[in-house]
Amino acid sequence: MFAIVSDKGQVTLPKKLREQMGIQPGARLDLLLGSDGTLQVRVLARGAGSLFGLLAQPGEPVRTLEEMDAAVTGAVRARSRKLP
Repeated sequence: MFAIVSDKGQVTLPKKLREQMGIQPGARLDLLLGSDGTLQVRVLARGAGSLFGLLAQPGEPVRTLEEMDAAVTGAVRARSRKLP
């Protein structure tokens, strides 16, 4: 797979790679430059901060605590299944 570096030094990872690695917007990546010039990328474990705004949906009715707990539990399970 190929990626292009923009004028600002930004790299867009191909969609297929992001899906395979479970990389979501705002994900934190650890980059390590090898002595042979290779670049290793590791997706850091997601903390509770990545759940911020998960339940906020303008125009939807207020949810109960049980509904919120179920939604958070489901999201964490879905995201953890995508981790390598």
